[in-house]
Amino acid sequence: MPELPEVEVVRLGLEPVIAGALIEQVVVKDPRSLKRHLGPTEDFISSLEGHTLTHAVRRGKFLWFPIAGTNEALVGHLGMSGQMLIGDETSDFGPHARIIVTLKPVRGLRMQVAFVDQRIFGSLAIDHCVDCPDGKPGGLGSPTAEVPKSVAHIGRDPLDPHCDDRAVIAALRRKSTGIKRALLDQNLISGVGNIYADEALFASKLHYDTPCSSLSVSKVRELLRTIREVFGRALAEGGTSFDQQYVNVNGQSGYFSRSLKAYGRAGEPCVVCGAIIVRERFMNRSSYRCPRCQKVPSTR
Repeated sequence: MPELPEVEVVRLGLEPVIAGALIEQVVVKDPRSLKRHLGPTEDFISSLEGHTLTHAVRRGKFLWFPIAGTNEALVGHLGMSGQMLIGDETSDFGPHARIIVTLKPVRGLRMQVAFVDQRIFGSLAIDHCVDCPDGKPGGLGSPTAEVPKSVAHIGRDPLDPHCDDRAVIAALRRKSTGIKRALLDQNLISGVGNIYADEALFASKLHYDTPCSSLSVSKVRELLRTIREVFGRALAEGGTSFDQQYVNVNGQSGYFSRSLKAYGRAGEPCVVCGAIIVRERFMNRSSYRCPRCQKVPSTR
C-alpha cells in the first residue's frame, strides 16, 4: 500500500497540473472507484465539470483538491494499488483506468489525469470541507484551515509543519499498546504504514511490541525525528516500489526499496550488527526486525 512518501510524490507531481486547472470533462469508466462518493455517478461528474481546482493537498495518505468557489473538494485515496497518472488525449492508461479527468491548465496544453487502480481498494469522491479545530492549514499544500469531512478524523502527519509533537508524544506515552500498533493508528499520527514503521523502529532500536507507556519523552521524540528522516530519504528516491502497483504520476517507480534496512530483508544480515533479520507475524501482516538490535522488551 502506498504510504506517506509515495502519496507525497504523487501530490508534488500533480500540483503543477492541478492548481488553477479547469475541468473540461470527467469520464467514469468504473463506478466501483466511487464507492466512497455519497451520491450517484452523475452527481460526481456534475460537481467537477466546468469547475476549477485550486491546490493539491495531502494529510497522511489522503489527497484532496479543493474546488474553487465551493466548500467541496475532490478527495482521493490510493488504497492498495491506486495510481494517479498524467497524460494527454493520446495517452493509453491501460485496462485498469477507472476515472479520467480532462483538464485545461493555467498554462500549456490540455492534460488528462487518470485514476488507475488494479485492485479497486482506492477511490475518488466529492466531499464537503469542515474547519480545522486548531485553525491551521488542513494539510501540506493547503493555504486554508479546512479539511474534507472524511479526512478530519485522522491525525496530522509527521511532515505537516503544524504537527504538534508535544501532543503526539503525550498521546503516545498514554498508551499501553505496543509502539508499532500505535504508529499504525492513523487517528493518532497519520501516514505511517507497515514499511516505514519497521524502518523507523529499526533505526531507533525499538522492538515493535515495546509498550508506548514505557518510553521516555526523549525516546519518543527521537522516534518522531527518525520517522521524518526515513520519510525524507524515501521522498528523495521517489518512494518505495516493489512492483508496478506504485508509480509516480509519470509512471516511474521509486527506488527506496534498495535502501531499506529492515523491511523485506528476512534472512539477510543486519547492516548494523550482522545478525539475521527475522520476519514475524503482526496484526495480519509481517514485521521485520533485527533480533539483536531490537530485543524483545523485558516488560512483556
